[in-house]
Amino acid sequence: MKFEQQFSQQQKQTQKLAMTQQLQQSIQILQYNTEDLADFIDNRALENPLLEVVQPTYSANHTKPRKSSGEEMDYLSQIPDNSISLFEHLIDQVHLNYRDTYLRKLVLYLVEYIDLNGFLKISLEEAAEKTGGSAIQLLDALTLIQQLDPAGVGARDLQECLMLQTERDNAAPHLAYVVLEEKFEELVDRKWEKIAKYFDVSLSDVQEIFDYIQNLTPTPGAVYGSTEGLFIIPDLTVKIDDQKIKVSSNRKSMPEIKFQSNYFERMRESQDPEVIKYLKDKQQDYEWLKKTMQQRGDTIFRVGKAIVQHQTEFFLNKERPLKPLTLKDISEELKIHESTVSRAVNGKYLETAFGVFELKSFFSKKIGSETSERSSNDAKHLLQRLVDQEDKAKPLSDQKLTDLMKEKGVDISRRTVAKYRDTLNIAGSSKRKRYD
Repeated sequence: MKFEQQFSQQQKQTQKLAMTQQLQQSIQILQYNTEDLADFIDNRALENPLLEVVQPTYSANHTKPRKSSGEEMDYLSQIPDNSISLFEHLIDQVHLNYRDTYLRKLVLYLVEYIDLNGFLKISLEEAAEKTGGSAIQLLDALTLIQQLDPAGVGARDLQECLMLQTERDNAAPHLAYVVLEEKFEELVDRKWEKIAKYFDVSLSDVQEIFDYIQNLTPTPGAVYGSTEGLFIIPDLTVKIDDQKIKVSSNRKSMPEIKFQSNYFERMRESQDPEVIKYLKDKQQDYEWLKKTMQQRGDTIFRVGKAIVQHQTEFFLNKERPLKPLTLKDISEELKIHESTVSRAVNGKYLETAFGVFELKSFFSKKIGSETSERSSNDAKHLLQRLVDQEDKAKPLSDQKLTDLMKEKGVDISRRTVAKYRDTLNIAGSSKRKRYD
């Protein structure tokens, strides 16, 4: 058998789209949320002396969520001052409350191994080996940490975290601490009959303890430094006047870029060819950025307006129903690519009198037949309503929920009901049962 290789030369014409750096950046700018865009513009201004950035003055409307009635909440007054980290907060308490002794040195050492959620991430055995302290000394140091604020800090696992919080709460139900200490696994698994028999209490007593523990925090340290991202600056605003919906763009909330014309004219007097070329490049960079930001705003506005037109019932009906809507629907209507729609809705927000919503949240898949106007969002709302209205002593099974939803015109499978239930963080029927 012979193998032959034949080589030949031929011309072939192909068409390729060369994605320039500016095109890549244009796509990226559309994808940026407000905060990322501001950072990008600031960085460009550092590279371009002809570009001046004027930061917007944010109004209170952009930093306050609203009640569903439209009444403004005094939300800012409820936000704790979390400008310091958990580590700094603990260190300040240690220096304030404990004398400068060897034990305090061990406390400071352990604090370095407390993560952002407040948990100790080093074993006492390892800490003793590294510091030379005894096991008793390290345990004493940890005990001092666990007396600091917030309650639960310094715990080594979830069980200890909940016990520490319960121990310091005078309003904790009777036996709550002991149940956590001795029957934690049974409580998590809802083996309440076993717990009730062991402690000789009623099922309603166990229910009370469980309800109390539900209100404790599993991450006591997470509150520190958590205000980042709390203030959302919406890209669009929807106002309703006499059942008429008006969509407007919040471009005044965006950084404004200006051209440093005086600096440009002074520099242009130079006869140096390199300076002239530099000025020309930087002027083009400014013009490109201004045009790209304008295009970004236009695209978000067009997409947002199209979404609002499709979902008018959401804004006019207090039950906030959503019609089936996909990225493809908007892309075909506006004659733009689906990926452009996706970038225009991710991380972009719309402000209403009853809340602030991410644009992508208005998309919902169709369920049932092709002619159905039911969306997956409708199904989830119905499922939530059925669970809210059920007899908690006899919770509805997934099959029963499926049957009830079918009776109400939402024909989905039991598996889909289970999936939606998980999405809504609704526990299974056995774990929803109450003994009040």
